[in-house]
Amino acid sequence: MYPAARKAIDTYAQVGVETGVAAADPHRLILMLFDGTLAAISNARLAMGRSEIAAKGAAISKAIAIVDGGLKASLDVRAGGELAERLSALYDYMLQRLLVANLRNDLAALDEVTRLLNELRGAWAQIGQTAGAGEVASK
Repeated sequence: MYPAARKAIDTYAQVGVETGVAAADPHRLILMLFDGTLAAISNARLAMGRSEIAAKGAAISKAIAIVDGGLKASLDVRAGGELAERLSALYDYMLQRLLVANLRNDLAALDEVTRLLNELRGAWAQIGQTAGAGEVASK
């Protein structure tokens, strides 16, 4: 297994988003990280609406942990070059926006991060479908 994938699996298990990580291939694992982050942001949004400060903070902390310790940590800048560097910078931006959302109860910041994550998740899912179709065709 690739070290980056192993690190992502370990991080995913640590933050406790879901189970079943050990059986996931690296591509599916990244989708699970996106889903876990989106779920945590959704929980933060709900907690903000109910003025539950501790729950909001915990949910945003979980989202930050997944983005930083999972999505960003799984990037291989040597192999991915400029694309990986740009993704890393985008993840840093998302982390900053999540901190702002937590400090200022800023729903717009949560919405922005959600939109960015959904775009990345959609692209990642499309890559998996294209790769899967190629594998089936080559068999």
